[in-house]
Amino acid sequence: MKEGNFLDRVMEFEQQLESMHEQFRELMGFVAKMTEENHSLQLENHHLRTRLEELNEKTESLNEQQIVEKPRRIDIGEGVDNLARIYNEGYHVCNVHYGSSRKGEDCLFCLSFLSKQHA
Repeated sequence: MKEGNFLDRVMEFEQQLESMHEQFRELMGFVAKMTEENHSLQLENHHLRTRLEELNEKTESLNEQQIVEKPRRIDIGEGVDNLARIYNEGYHVCNVHYGSSRKGEDCLFCLSFLSKQHA
């Protein structure tokens, strides 16, 4: 091998090494950036999952409260309508004279009872 040719090859090899070293630095910078971003996203994901669990617990407790409250609310509309119909047919619906004929007269007990049920 000629000395000039050998030196040319060594210089070319040195340039290739420098180029590869620069590419390696760029790759390491990219990996560092991606690692930081990945860590940041993992933290954010953890916080979001924690917040979601808190909201789910609140929603479940609200749903449980609503389930507990629903039996308290009694839909009396149909029953009151039936009692009003019975009263209009001429029968008492109050606890004093329930079921007996009103004989065409209004009963203050019945009217009071029906007005309380509609309120």
